[in-house]
Amino acid sequence: MKKLGDLLMILDLHRQGLKVAVIARQVGIDRKTVRKYIARGLGVPTYGPRQPRERVLDPWVDYLKSRLAAYPGLSAQRLAREIGERGYTGGYSTVRDAVRTLRPAGGGSPYAVRFETPPGQQAQVDFAQFRVRFTSAPNSVQIVWLFSMVLGFSRLIWGRFAQRQTMQTVLACHRAAFEAIGGVPREILYDRMKTAVLGEDEDGRVVYNKILGELARHYGFLPRACRAYRPETKGKVERPFRYIREDFFLGSTFRDLDDLNLQFGNWLGGVANPRVHASAGRVVNEAFAEERPTLHQLATSGASA
Repeated sequence: MKKLGDLLMILDLHRQGLKVAVIARQVGIDRKTVRKYIARGLGVPTYGPRQPRERVLDPWVDYLKSRLAAYPGLSAQRLAREIGERGYTGGYSTVRDAVRTLRPAGGGSPYAVRFETPPGQQAQVDFAQFRVRFTSAPNSVQIVWLFSMVLGFSRLIWGRFAQRQTMQTVLACHRAAFEAIGGVPREILYDRMKTAVLGEDEDGRVVYNKILGELARHYGFLPRACRAYRPETKGKVERPFRYIREDFFLGSTFRDLDDLNLQFGNWLGGVANPRVHASAGRVVNEAFAEERPTLHQLATSGASA
């Protein structure tokens, strides 16, 4: 279509009585076009519907829907990594906003704000149950237990999956965790699991498992039990369990327990501990670099337990 100024000129010249051929020469268009615009007058032009532009996330929306339909708890970070591996080049915030609208109701809930502890002061320990169907034994679902230790200041996570929640597992995981982080916090907070807490005496004082007490004396940390019926007091280890389920475990496949621990170790080293912690607002590994010198040095000999 000609510009509005050209149209007005055509109509004005026509009102002055100029012939179509003269108008065509002056405006620089052919006679048929002049006749068309004279016939149309100043009617409002009509336009066809504008074709929607494809957004950078559009090719991945169906994938996000299918993953969230199968595993509603998957984190936006996890999904952003998955589509990034498949060619998505957009930003994380775009994925996060899309996941908020695509996630089925009840698929996630916000975290609570927790108290802070000084560097080297506290770690929190707990077990969580996971049900897994290993590809090496696809006809059965197995229960495995994740031992997790989280440093309170830096939020560094160390963990290991085991077949049983036994005292032997507890001792072995404590030793492995201390070796991995290169030290021992001044205190460790436990849920009232039987491998840590036996109950309370007549005066209401916590009675700890004797073997755990020996381990604590050897490594120089103080065991503490969270308050009864108040598991939120150890939220720094409870929240990572949900994070681990959503960002690592859901929708993944594992050949066997060794493969599960191998993939988990890679995820801790490549995803969980290099991330910016949501509530602390710091890179976990950078905060740990500040915390590590404040930990007690490891004993040179093995524990007597």
